[in-house]
Amino acid sequence: MASKRVVLGMSGGTDSSVSVLLLQDAGYEVVGVTFRFGEEMDEEALSEVKDLAQRMGIEHHIIDAREEFQRTVVDYFVNEYMAGRTPVPCLVCNNRMKWRLLEQKANELGITWSSTGHYAQIQEVDGIRYVVKGVDEMKDQSFFLWGLSQSVLSKIVLPLGQYEKSQIRKIAADRGYLKVATRRDSMGVCFCPGDYRTFLKNHISIGSEAIRPGDFVDEHGTYLGRHNGYPFYTVGQRRGLGVQARTPLYVKSVFPENNQVVLSSAQGLQCDTIELRDWNVPSMKDLQTKVTVRYRYERSYVKAKVEMLPNGNLIVRFDSSVMGVAPGQAACFYDGDRVVGGGIIV
Repeated sequence: MASKRVVLGMSGGTDSSVSVLLLQDAGYEVVGVTFRFGEEMDEEALSEVKDLAQRMGIEHHIIDAREEFQRTVVDYFVNEYMAGRTPVPCLVCNNRMKWRLLEQKANELGITWSSTGHYAQIQEVDGIRYVVKGVDEMKDQSFFLWGLSQSVLSKIVLPLGQYEKSQIRKIAADRGYLKVATRRDSMGVCFCPGDYRTFLKNHISIGSEAIRPGDFVDEHGTYLGRHNGYPFYTVGQRRGLGVQARTPLYVKSVFPENNQVVLSSAQGLQCDTIELRDWNVPSMKDLQTKVTVRYRYERSYVKAKVEMLPNGNLIVRFDSSVMGVAPGQAACFYDGDRVVGGGIIV
């Protein structure tokens, strides 16, 4: 039974709690691990998760990773906005922290397997392990897992991928975990639940001139109005610009070096290609034919061809023009439901 032990990231929410139940049903001995990444997981919340783990009859550990989370995720989040880019903190958290810390704890305890409550699946094809979409299209989280290495994927169990969220809530209720069954889903960025602009203001040094009013200009450099600080605007944004125009205007580019934000029509946002850095592809063979690319989490899928550039980055050539591509965001490649790679937009 040693090979049937699994370390599970356990937040106390509906998904991770039902993951415990499903893993136990499958014959695993579950060891719960709760990460303390920020102050939203206070002593009361930690005590509640510990009590839940005890009720479920599983071993439970708490890992205080607040300092590392600040350096790896929060500082990245702030620095990306200050560089004029749009960050993807959940992807960074998964790739650089959550799965790595789970694996470390598993190794420490002599356990092979790691697990979370992600709505995704794992599939092996010709000896290569791939992330596959969860069956619940509205909850699918495969987009955030393209960066996981083969060594990590070889030791992952994802129990929720074959379920709809409604089924997960029903399982919790049927097993007598009524409070768990009715918990609200977490929304947005865990450490920044409100407006990110307020968060940025609070994390930039007092008296700093880094965030100050500047100029809105059009694509030709013509003055259009004043903005409140370039980090407060992201590519594709339409609302909250405060600029009067005959046709709708959108943020096209952000230039920190001169504190300018370029506005354009919707047509000006269209592009046929994007370049990607920090990419991960399980097998380059999967890119020999066209793939479907999701270039922002909330966006639809677009057919494209992916190729290698001389500088080592990837270039995505879309079959049709796309709009609102923001530097710093991610693009994920799919072959059907299977994730065949991804990268960060340059």
